[in-house]
Amino acid sequence: MNPLDPSAGVLVKLGSIAVHAEEMLSPGGSHFDNAALDSLLADPEIVAWRKEMDALALLPVKRT
Repeated sequence: MNPLDPSAGVLVKLGSIAVHAEEMLSPGGSHFDNAALDSLLADPEIVAWRKEMDALALLPVKRT
């Protein structure tokens, strides 16, 4: 997989992560957004994409 040329599925999931994060951080944020984020972040395609991006040092390093 080339992390700089992700599949349409990965792009849709990344977009969903952005929307759910924005919703969760809004005043009307819901626990459903948190659950959706947990699910999306555990998705095998997203896990693989993040691993490839980490190998290229293109994502922030987690503090914990």
